[in-house]
Amino acid sequence: MEESTNEILIPDYIVVRELATLIEVSPIDVMKTLISNGIMASINQTVDFDTAAIVVEELGFVAKSASEEAAAQAEVKRAEEREEKWSSMYEGEAPDSLAPRPPIITILGHVDHGKTTLLDTIRKTAVAEGEAGGITQHIGAYQAQHAGRTLTFLDTPGHEAFTAMRARGAQGADIAILVVAADDGVMPTTREALDHARAANVPIVVAMTKIDRRNANPDLVKQQLAELDLIPDDWDGSTMMLPIDSLSGQGIEDLLEALVLVADANSIVANETGVLRGTVIEAEVDRSRGTMATLLVMNGTMNRGDSIVAGTSHGKIKAMFDSSGNAVKQAIPSMPVAVLGLDAPPAPGVMFEITPNDKTARSMAEARREAERLQNTNGQAPAALTLDDFFEQFQSGETKELSIILKTDVQGSIQPIVDELQNISQRNEEQIGIRVLRQEVGRITESDVMLASASNAIVIGFTVSADNAALAQAEVHGVEIRRYQIIYKLFEDIELALHGMLEPKYANRVIGVAEVRQIFKIPRSGLIAGCMIRDGVARRNAKARVKRGEKLTVDSVGVASLKRFQEDVREVRAGFECGIGLDGVNEYEEGDLIEFFVRERVN
Repeated sequence: MEESTNEILIPDYIVVRELATLIEVSPIDVMKTLISNGIMASINQTVDFDTAAIVVEELGFVAKSASEEAAAQAEVKRAEEREEKWSSMYEGEAPDSLAPRPPIITILGHVDHGKTTLLDTIRKTAVAEGEAGGITQHIGAYQAQHAGRTLTFLDTPGHEAFTAMRARGAQGADIAILVVAADDGVMPTTREALDHARAANVPIVVAMTKIDRRNANPDLVKQQLAELDLIPDDWDGSTMMLPIDSLSGQGIEDLLEALVLVADANSIVANETGVLRGTVIEAEVDRSRGTMATLLVMNGTMNRGDSIVAGTSHGKIKAMFDSSGNAVKQAIPSMPVAVLGLDAPPAPGVMFEITPNDKTARSMAEARREAERLQNTNGQAPAALTLDDFFEQFQSGETKELSIILKTDVQGSIQPIVDELQNISQRNEEQIGIRVLRQEVGRITESDVMLASASNAIVIGFTVSADNAALAQAEVHGVEIRRYQIIYKLFEDIELALHGMLEPKYANRVIGVAEVRQIFKIPRSGLIAGCMIRDGVARRNAKARVKRGEKLTVDSVGVASLKRFQEDVREVRAGFECGIGLDGVNEYEEGDLIEFFVRERVN
């Protein structure tokens, strides 16, 4: 028998009876083997992987960790997705025209673990002589040199900025440095940063800072990260973890060398002569010079005089400056520059592109502004992935897997849910993958929604609530939050969604209430109710109903007119007066309440 047929994938924890079934032997034989190794376990007792591996190997099989195998496969998949995400930057470029470009690196981690100090130290030690002392402005990114190689650092540490870039369509970075203090260990914010880096499918290098502290414990940090499936390379894993002391500079050269090695192991390419595309890092209005935006070129070469459009901003580049404040005439891939010439500050994270001329750039920006204005006027959230229409998006190629943020009330609920989600994925005929980006205990927070927004994921809560900030952000970003009290209903909805059979449910949501104060009869307009908006907002495109005390006198009619003084308006907010005309309504009384509502899809 070949060795591969003897390999048995074992989960981190398994019941004795299930272990016997897995290797097709009697549970008595498994229990005897356990006893011979000094372990007393009943048939229904759970044993860990190391214990199960002893039994399996004594019975003639080769034990392999199912979680490690899954992690290895996930890493391969993430590498493929990394290349696919970046490919949009050089879409249409001939493969033989692509050449390596400097890697773009971001720094993530807990707020007090030394991210900014690390950036400052790298700037002082790795920026070319004559430039380090000449930095005259902060442009949000800079380039450093190591062993003849150029590295681009985003000088905007924090996973919030990183996620905001991804939420607006930019990949954000090629490599993430996860900073963990050796004296403090992994913090909740560290886990959040790790989740965001993994969701972005970027390789991770760990920098263990503050190793000079008396209570520093690098081995504990490695153990904590290993529990989060980030295995150190010196533990036969694939993640480089380097101890550094930012104040003295110890370990900085090793960190830079590690970044070069990771860059070489990944496909980081661009076409310097191709179509110009890139990302906005940050932007501001300078009193003396106007709008100044930091742009990071991803593909092509940007020249002074080019016309570009960035989100709803446009302009002709009048001047460009590098991170040292020197004027430059062009910027090549991975090079950050501060530019003058845009009509307004673009949002950080939006993509920019070249246009044939300034007239084209202006028309594109105006079209985008009009689309945003209509969306805001109509009160529509941005289009996002929902469980109901997931299968349709999968078939159209808009998404390839179902990404989930999972929050539960207790730790014991997480693993059974994750295991069953994987079973559902494997049973699915389409072989649609299910990827759990975050699995934590606690209520649904704003951080969960931001991760979901950036990753096109769905937030699922099992017997937990969502805080108000999370609900507000979910509405703004169009993120679906689904909460369950019954675990089988959760699994049923996921299974139906993967088959395209989950039917959406709709309900009316009241968005505003107006009180009738006066009634006017306007020629050719009919009866108009002079109202004060008591709560929420009255919208021209909403439906309305009229209540008189507890009695509903009119239900589900359109809004014929909505005026402020003599002007037609799209909406009126709480605290303002307005005139309201409803389709077919010819009777009002003072004190009537007009409720405005919209029909929405609900869980």
